[in-house]
Amino acid sequence: MKFSCIDYLNISENLSDNECMVQKSARKFVDNEIIPIIDEHFEDGTFPSKLIGDIAEMGFLGINLPTKYGCGGMNNIIYGLVCQEVERGDSGLRSFISVQNSLVMYPIHSFGSEKQKEKWLPLLAKGKAIGCFGLTEPDHGSDPGNMTTQANKVDGGFLLNGTKMWITNGSCADIAIVWAKTDDGIIKGFIVENGMEGFSSSEMKHKWSLRASETSELIFQDVFIPEENLLPSVEGLKGPLSCLNQARYGIGWGTVGSAMAVYEASVKYSKERLQFEKPIGSFQLVQEKLVWMLSEITKGQLLALQVGKNKDSGVVTPQQISMLKRNNSWMARECAKRAREIHGANGISGEYPIMRHLMNMETVYTYEGTYDMHTLILGEEITGISAFR
Repeated sequence: MKFSCIDYLNISENLSDNECMVQKSARKFVDNEIIPIIDEHFEDGTFPSKLIGDIAEMGFLGINLPTKYGCGGMNNIIYGLVCQEVERGDSGLRSFISVQNSLVMYPIHSFGSEKQKEKWLPLLAKGKAIGCFGLTEPDHGSDPGNMTTQANKVDGGFLLNGTKMWITNGSCADIAIVWAKTDDGIIKGFIVENGMEGFSSSEMKHKWSLRASETSELIFQDVFIPEENLLPSVEGLKGPLSCLNQARYGIGWGTVGSAMAVYEASVKYSKERLQFEKPIGSFQLVQEKLVWMLSEITKGQLLALQVGKNKDSGVVTPQQISMLKRNNSWMARECAKRAREIHGANGISGEYPIMRHLMNMETVYTYEGTYDMHTLILGEEITGISAFR
């Protein structure tokens, strides 16, 4: 069975029939359900919440977590292929899936109590509950270790105070996985439920990227968190950073999908657009851009596939995931730039998907670790010398 997408080096020959089948199913869903409505939502700055039930029914939520908790039980390559296809539609919807899977369900499964897993994972997998992830603060983005959100111990639980910023799904979430420092300065994770007294959210408007995604500020003012809502099996930065590695993995695949979308649009446009009485695809510089895009997409696919194999084999390293996120987010951003050049003035028109993907890539290139931060992570791996401090 072969891919139903760009596959210049026959990469699908390295995949199982089940992996290819899920990719085709996801692609059909994106073509039929996401692409027809996404431009309107992007222009209006609204999240297509009506798709949540359909996304859950497709099995995309918790797809790589155990069936014991109502999840998909599939491998990480399949999860990556789903991210690729959904981001071919739009980065905002892939971000929704990434947050639900990697930043909410993953920490509950990995660090939560059995009671927490049994309560929340089936609801999250069915889309009956939505989650968000609170790590970034107004003054602490790339430096989460210096967070100021505080969880002070009190009788029966903790008292949470602080603010989290740039939170995907924040205003529509039923629960938030929030990372805060306790009295002893140790970072711990908490399940904060919507409706808890003192917990509020405010949607962030006036953003020109991920406009079809909900981004919010979370505010905690003396929020009482019962002891049973503490994630008991992790403390320190390794908790949130391990979650970010899960998300970065999905981003590394998703960005390939965004690059595919602008490449396919550019090939089509280059054959149809006439200048000087011939298709612009006949011009050498246009062909060079198309060749560059296809080459980089293919390299990105190979990188994603190998990291996925390593992840499924249990040998992947955080640094390998950093390479994947760093390379492929850069690659997709550059593909969108070249696609915009090929489309000329039409590249900024909403009649084409180019500018939407380019604006989205400005966020994806930066979040879950900037290009420069991942450069330094890899630099330390190569030299053994940290450049962070």
